Amino acid sequence: MHFCRTPGAPNLACSRWTFKGLYATRRKPTRTRFWREVAADCRAQGLAPPSIRRLGRWLEQHDQAKLVARREGKDKADRRYLATPGGLVANDPLDIVQIDHTKADVTVVDPVTRRPLGRPTLTVAIDVNTRMVLGFYLSLEPPSLLAVALCLTHTVMDKSHWLTARGISTDWPTRGIPNAIYVDNGAEFHARAFGLACSEYQIDLQHRPPGTPRYGGHIERLIGTMMGAVHLLPGSHFSNIFERGDLDAEAEAVMTLNELETWLALEITGSYHARVHSALETTPAAAWAARADQARLRMPADLRQFLVDFLPSEQRVLQRDGLHLFHIRYWADELRWLMGRESRRFTLKYDPRDLSRVFVLTENGIIEARPADLTRPAITLWEHRAARRALREAGRRSVDEELIFRTIEAQRDLVDSAERQTKTIRRHQARRSHLAPLPMIDVTPDIAAREALPVPEGEGSSFLSHPGFKVEEWYEDD
Repeated sequence: MHFCRTPGAPNLACSRWTFKGLYATRRKPTRTRFWREVAADCRAQGLAPPSIRRLGRWLEQHDQAKLVARREGKDKADRRYLATPGGLVANDPLDIVQIDHTKADVTVVDPVTRRPLGRPTLTVAIDVNTRMVLGFYLSLEPPSLLAVALCLTHTVMDKSHWLTARGISTDWPTRGIPNAIYVDNGAEFHARAFGLACSEYQIDLQHRPPGTPRYGGHIERLIGTMMGAVHLLPGSHFSNIFERGDLDAEAEAVMTLNELETWLALEITGSYHARVHSALETTPAAAWAARADQARLRMPADLRQFLVDFLPSEQRVLQRDGLHLFHIRYWADELRWLMGRESRRFTLKYDPRDLSRVFVLTENGIIEARPADLTRPAITLWEHRAARRALREAGRRSVDEELIFRTIEAQRDLVDSAERQTKTIRRHQARRSHLAPLPMIDVTPDIAAREALPVPEGEGSSFLSHPGFKVEEWYEDD
């Protein structure tokens, strides 16, 4: 280190440890450790070492924002020292909605074997004006466009039937299409399909400027609050190794993904929405009740169409034998009326959790196409990619539909017959456990759930009487 001979500066020559090389680094030595290094260098050169107080006064003369940036990173320095005049202001409910993902600090277990599967990913949306949680989606897979689509669908829909289906008696009044969505720079938020869908529904899509996490402060604080509550659950990983200690989170885990979903819904509607928020000086639920009537809530005319519009998409030309996607040939009788437009590229929407159907967007609405070979089993995109990787590793340069499905069936047999149930194998099984009993996107009204609730008076919209989706928890993974 080199201390200049300025008033108040220690009278020291150069040491082997420079200020920039030790103290102002990500190693972040304490002031005491730094003083010991300086004192050792001074004694080695026959100089009197400075006192730790004098050294501290010298350090305080430096630009603290730059010092924190070098020691702890620019993000922390910005949060601590960078002024944010005005903040993010939303005048009405749904004016600004923030969406983000986080890996939950808790392990979930298989619903049958009760053995650990791993930590799920939570995708959540918050209303900046009222601080209400608008919707969420829980999955065992990394963040994706599908997670965003399902979280947004949960955000805009009436949640009465969704709550009833889970045995939840608390109220969740939020619904409606956001006017603006603020997100970070994740790949899923830059997906072309996401941008086009936002434009279609007149949603102003805003990405955070790189390196400015304060623009997502509301959603980050909400996630912190949610994870703080999750730490009370068995199987919690806590936020760091010091809080965790010698706790074996996987050995303590007891909750399934569905049980965690229900627990989170109860925590949101029965606890978070009912607590006084310091910035609002009232509860989020009260803020929504007071302000929602003043806002112009926009509802999608067709909730199924809304979800499909936000799903991942590909462009394909309609050939004489149908549409080809992921080495699978799809067909629907309605496609014959579009024949003769071979040069036109159609937009195909797909649910990565179930490739047994694709949605073809046309001027007259959605055409649902199925594999031309109706004997094909339902598969996930994750399984499809795993089969292709296996075939490439086996030296197969070209693949076809028959080979893909044969490989997937062989892989399923291998997983099902495995005697040792590792966590990886359990996750493989969980990814496709939903395929047999229910279709992936089911918008058929659930009569029992519908009759369990009174029809709201004065609200004749078919959207409000819709029971929601029976959505499953799995989607693709690279």
